[in-house]
Amino acid sequence: MKIFRNISFTILALLIVIMIMATIAEKFLGSAWVGSHIYGSFLFIGCWAALCISAIVYLIKRKTYRQIVTWLLHMSFVVILAGAAVTHFLGVQGSVHLRKNEPCSSFVTDNGETKRFPFDINLDDFTLKHYPGTVAPMDFISTFTLTDKDGEHKGEVSMNNIHSYKDYRFYQSRYDADGNGSTLSVSYDPYGIAITYTGYTLLLVSILLFWIQSDSSFRRLLNHPLLKRNALILAVVMSCCGLQAAEVPRTLPKETAAHFGELYVYYNDRICPLQTLAKDFTTKLYGKPTYKGLTSEQVLTGWFFYYDDWKTERCIKIKNKQVQRDLGIDGKYASLNDFFGIDGYKLGSAMRSDATITDNRGVSEANEKFSLISMVAAGSVWRIYPYALPSCEENNVTWFSLSDRLPADMPADVSVFIRRSMNYVAEQVVHENYAEVESTIGKIRNYQQREAGMYLPSDARFYAEKCYNSLNNSLPAAIAAILLGFISFAVYCGSTIKGRRPDKRFSLAMCILMCILFVYLLVVICLRGFVSGHLPMSNGHETMQMLALCSLLLSLCFNRRFHMVLSFGFLTCGFALLVSMLGESNPKITQLVPVLSSPLLSAHVMVIMIAYALLSFVMFNGLTASTLYFVNRNRHEEEIERLQIISRLLLYPAVFLLAIGIFVGAVWANVSWGRYWGWDPKEVWALITMLVYATAIHSASLPCFRKPIFFHLFSVIAFLCVLITYFGVNFILGGMHSYA
Repeated sequence: MKIFRNISFTILALLIVIMIMATIAEKFLGSAWVGSHIYGSFLFIGCWAALCISAIVYLIKRKTYRQIVTWLLHMSFVVILAGAAVTHFLGVQGSVHLRKNEPCSSFVTDNGETKRFPFDINLDDFTLKHYPGTVAPMDFISTFTLTDKDGEHKGEVSMNNIHSYKDYRFYQSRYDADGNGSTLSVSYDPYGIAITYTGYTLLLVSILLFWIQSDSSFRRLLNHPLLKRNALILAVVMSCCGLQAAEVPRTLPKETAAHFGELYVYYNDRICPLQTLAKDFTTKLYGKPTYKGLTSEQVLTGWFFYYDDWKTERCIKIKNKQVQRDLGIDGKYASLNDFFGIDGYKLGSAMRSDATITDNRGVSEANEKFSLISMVAAGSVWRIYPYALPSCEENNVTWFSLSDRLPADMPADVSVFIRRSMNYVAEQVVHENYAEVESTIGKIRNYQQREAGMYLPSDARFYAEKCYNSLNNSLPAAIAAILLGFISFAVYCGSTIKGRRPDKRFSLAMCILMCILFVYLLVVICLRGFVSGHLPMSNGHETMQMLALCSLLLSLCFNRRFHMVLSFGFLTCGFALLVSMLGESNPKITQLVPVLSSPLLSAHVMVIMIAYALLSFVMFNGLTASTLYFVNRNRHEEEIERLQIISRLLLYPAVFLLAIGIFVGAVWANVSWGRYWGWDPKEVWALITMLVYATAIHSASLPCFRKPIFFHLFSVIAFLCVLITYFGVNFILGGMHSYA
């Protein structure tokens, strides 16, 4: 039995080393070389097959099949790998180039072979959509007809919409410069996806059953004598799963700009304060809700009234390195003028016909910001003029922007007011007659209330949203929570080393600060719920804020039983708020690519980040125990062992959540791009992290993990995998996930 155990874990270690080397090699040799010479090599595939066979034999020798849940959990990974093998050997990936009205019956595989379709495909039309009034691409849409013995079948694909027919999956890849041709990627995998999804289902079921299994190793740890006095802690932890002077471009005075925020605007399919649009616009553009001390209303009106001044301002955040090079800028911020050169729009060539859609994510984001500025300057997002159409019986209010064509039957006085009121405001801005500007804005607001009064939000909801806009800024709260978490963690560790309880005054101060943070989050969440009209749990931002709130509440409830819970509560809150910032940093103003706002993507990110937070707790425990060990191992032997038990308990949900997060991401990728695994560096490193930490769970097979100090040192070193996965891939290795 030992020989199969040794073979299994040796092969697993070899696979981890190979994947680490592959991600490094990909940085220098490219994805294609690594895909064919490493991930697609006989050695790599053979190692996975040998791992499955040796692991199954080892599990049978240990009679693991008597423990149904454990057996099912391990077999789910075997099924997933079997599905991957079927996809590799029987699935076909390729592409087909189509020209309008030129039927095609074959496609070219990634290996250069020509395969025939069981149907003919004909491109009916290709559409390159632009954002209104700009040359920035918004979407790429191919419509086609599939013809076989069953008749004709219409299909449509875009950069975020896959079409399936008879086990063939089509998705947009490239397009011809003349707009009369399109290249579609083709995926044929009739069996592999079904087998893989079966493995995902078995994995989820086995994880759920694990928590109710009475004789699991997790239950035995939970009932360990050293934890009897602090069992409530585990429930808590498990539940928690530059100021400088600068010149600014011209803008309106703060008080005058604030009057614009009092207007109603039709935005994101709802009526809200113009302040909301201004905040989202500024955050979208600059990454923060303010710019150089200017309010979001000042930034929005600045771009509208002082366009020539603002177009030279470097306030457009560009995260993608390649786009920075294309624009010719040093650093992360560009001006609007940087988007143009002697040959015109600089990013036009970045959307060339030989560039894949997935490689242009950074370009799409920059294009979106460029088009958004154009829409603000042109007035097309200023939908501030409601008009009750007399021909409609209900929902008869239409909101018009400054650039919209007005109905021919609109009364002359209304039409004149819509066309000239903002022009008059602009004239007064030029003459710096701000009192008249504020007076005219008040007249526009009166018009809004008269024309669409019954459809407008109540005053309470309107001002609640303005209050929410002012309060909702996760970054300071996240930094404060993480800082307090580290401080309290250090103090409590120091007290443990000295063998005494923490100072009561310090603990009281931490409780008071936690109460303040709790009240702040509670107010923000209640305001959001009141404004939206539903429980604020509908997306990733809201869910992570609720998680932060719950972690603080539970920490306050149970801090008397275990003082370390305060630091855990602060840290969990801080990490959750950092994740919630993903929803703040890229607000949906224009019609974003749907794949980036998918519920599966939100779940994928949330689950992964919670797993990382739990693994950070394991690392903190490891640091604490290691410090106690090297200070006085004999005196703190019991505390070191107790910290190991807590870490092992945290490790189970962390590894399971990491596994679930990886496979939710795989399902999302399959739905969006037609493949569930692409050996992207971040995918690979997430898998490496899961496998590394999974070894620590197998203490029955690997006795070294039963030794407390070995376990703690391992947990500290293993956290490097998390850091590389989350930061190393983004800033060093690159890949499709480098923006995440």
